[in-house]
Amino acid sequence: QVQLVESGGGLVQAGGSLRVSCAASGRTFSGYVMGWFRQAPGKEREFVAAIGGNAMVTYYADSVKGRFTISRNNAKNTVFLQMNSLSPEDTAVYYCAAPKGIISLPKRVTSYDYWGQGTQVTVSS
Repeated sequence: QVQLVESGGGLVQAGGSLRVSCAASGRTFSGYVMGWFRQAPGKEREFVAAIGGNAMVTYYADSVKGRFTISRNNAKNTVFLQMNSLSPEDTAVYYCAAPKGIISLPKRVTSYDYWGQGTQVTVSS
C-alpha cells in the first residue's frame, strides 16, 4: 500500500522560511517524477514544483520560482520543498504527489495517482 506522508508545515512570518518533507512508502519512486501542489481555501489545487526521477530536472510555478527549491533523496524515498521569502499568498495546504508511472505533464494534477494528506503552511503578515 503506497503512502505519502508530508511533514514540516507550520506558521511562519512573512519573509521567513520553511522546509516541508514527503516520505513515501509502499514502493520506490526513484525513477519517477514527484511533485508538490498546494490548495488555499476556496481555490483549486495548483502546481508548485516537481522533480525528475534522477533529480536532474526540476519544474516550478512562476509564482514560486527563485524562492522555492525542490529536492529529493532517492535512497530514503523522500522529497523536500524548501520555501524561502514566504508571503501570505503562499498560505495553503501543501500536498506531495507521485505517479504510477512515467508522466509527460508534471504540472498537471491529473498526472499524479498518489497523494499525501497535506501539511498546512500559514504565513502571517
